[in-house]
Amino acid sequence: MYISDMSDAALSDLSTSSRQLVRFPLNRIGRDIAVGDIHGCFSELQKALRAIDFNPIRDRLFSVGDLVGRGPESHRVLEWLDKPWFHAICGNHEQLVCRTASGNPMPDVDHMKHGGDWMLGMSESELNAIVDRLSALPIAMEVETREGPVGLVHAGYPFEDWNDIRSFHLTDSAIDCCLWSRDRYSRRCDQPVANVRALIHGHTTLEEVETLGNVIFIDTGGWRRARGHFTLLNLHTLEPIVAQAAEAALDSATV
Repeated sequence: MYISDMSDAALSDLSTSSRQLVRFPLNRIGRDIAVGDIHGCFSELQKALRAIDFNPIRDRLFSVGDLVGRGPESHRVLEWLDKPWFHAICGNHEQLVCRTASGNPMPDVDHMKHGGDWMLGMSESELNAIVDRLSALPIAMEVETREGPVGLVHAGYPFEDWNDIRSFHLTDSAIDCCLWSRDRYSRRCDQPVANVRALIHGHTTLEEVETLGNVIFIDTGGWRRARGHFTLLNLHTLEPIVAQAAEAALDSATV
């Protein structure tokens, strides 16, 4: 789903409350790993992390957004955001939660039909605590690696150069692109984004990881459970670890 006509008012709450770009220094003692859309499937994600021997003391996990909605455990989002090794950017489903909770739902999206029904049974205080954290998520992250910086943005990227997000204030239309756009993938655009080693996206659910230029799409539907799997991408090697395959190997080794 791509919404191209969101109003300025629709985005102003997000653009003013979110940090535009958060940058992380080189991890010299462990791995930096990116994961696609989680959509409230935190137990499945935990299984995938165990399968690759994730070490919370040495390793860091970076989420490309869409932490909530669709899956059964969206209420656990604060538990995960409190983990010191877990870092996330804003996705379109985080925006939907903030808009719905504020009484200003997006007019073109039925949030309840797109995974928002988990909010219905929550108390006002519980929901407010979640909204406070989700509204503060950055639009983009940059992770330093030995081969150069890697960027993470949920859906699309509105510029040709990574330096633009470092230098310019994001307009509402640019935020729209970051949270909702599938334009690059739809056009099969393979022009690399300049001044960044790689750019990681979620949002577009695929059977396997795909790369266009230096843009890597890593949402392989882990939130679909039996019909998908979580891909965990090592940001230092840019090589994916498919958790489903790793779990199978682990299970066979312990039988």
